[in-house]
Amino acid sequence: MKKQYIIPIFVPHLGCPNECTFCNQRNISGQMKNVTQEEVKETIEYYLDLFKDKNAYKEVAFFGGSFTGIEVELQEKLLKVAYEYVKTKQIDGIRISTRPDYIDRQTLKRLKKYKVKTIELGVQSTNDYILAKCKRNHTYQDVKKASRLIRFHGFQLGHQMMVGLPESTRLDELNTARDLAKLKPKMIRIYPVLVIRDTQLEREYEKGEFEPLSLEQTIEICKELTYFFEKKRIKVIRVGLQSTDTIVRPENKNSQVVAGPYHENLRQLICASYYYDLLNEKIKKINTKAKEIEITVNPQIANDVIGYKRENIEKIKEIYNLDVQVKQNPKFSLKKMDIKITKTYKDFADDDETYVKKR
Repeated sequence: MKKQYIIPIFVPHLGCPNECTFCNQRNISGQMKNVTQEEVKETIEYYLDLFKDKNAYKEVAFFGGSFTGIEVELQEKLLKVAYEYVKTKQIDGIRISTRPDYIDRQTLKRLKKYKVKTIELGVQSTNDYILAKCKRNHTYQDVKKASRLIRFHGFQLGHQMMVGLPESTRLDELNTARDLAKLKPKMIRIYPVLVIRDTQLEREYEKGEFEPLSLEQTIEICKELTYFFEKKRIKVIRVGLQSTDTIVRPENKNSQVVAGPYHENLRQLICASYYYDLLNEKIKKINTKAKEIEITVNPQIANDVIGYKRENIEKIKEIYNLDVQVKQNPKFSLKKMDIKITKTYKDFADDDETYVKKR
């Protein structure tokens, strides 16, 4: 499989008809001014020079705001810059993100003209009450209509959903996942809600009207959602906001995050938690009093099996009094995990007995 590179172009708040209660795109992106054609060109050139694998799949992505809500003339100016690199085969595609209610046939025709391949919709939830509560100003019906139009016109469809929205429950989030799966997106992004400065949500948080999810709650629900989407063959391409100079832990004085389950390695924590559950299940089935086990996995998942800061290994040692060795075998599939008992308590007892006899 080809390596994939993304060239991010942030267009904060351009095209947004309103400000959702949780959103301040300028604070999230760390970008305070709107992007120009020259800046798009400079960004593309910078990343093309930076990429090591020149044969990788390269895509320009217009993030933030609602791209198709931007004034058409400006949309075309920005797209034209990226399209020139598509024509010269320096990049392979263009992706944009937008709102469900900013998609129609004319818009899709325009995007097709500039070889846009992927359209991501900021869905957030499929519960109309929660959408209204967050001042999204679109409905689940808009999501269904836009998703079907996008797929019908031959674009790759992506969805973005949020967990921990005001008054949203685990059941609401699972229902959102089920609803989105029916619309057949190729990819999904999952964003836990963070309390960002200068938002309505910050004011609600300060008044005690909103409580963000804890990191532990976030890991559990995102793990469940990730597993669900992967079973449906929908790729989870991101969990959590990208770290920037200002999107860092709340205790950092430069952080725009007031509160919430921010962690720079959130995806790893979720993957590690998934593998801990799997290990736990397999270890419980061992019917011998084991003292030491050897786990063999593909190198790509070894770090997740070991856990963030070796947390999985330490927990297993503490709970089961087991010594654990993790070995890597590149011939293993990503789903294969082999657990072998290398020492039992009987082995230790035999060793002790031999030692006594020698004395």
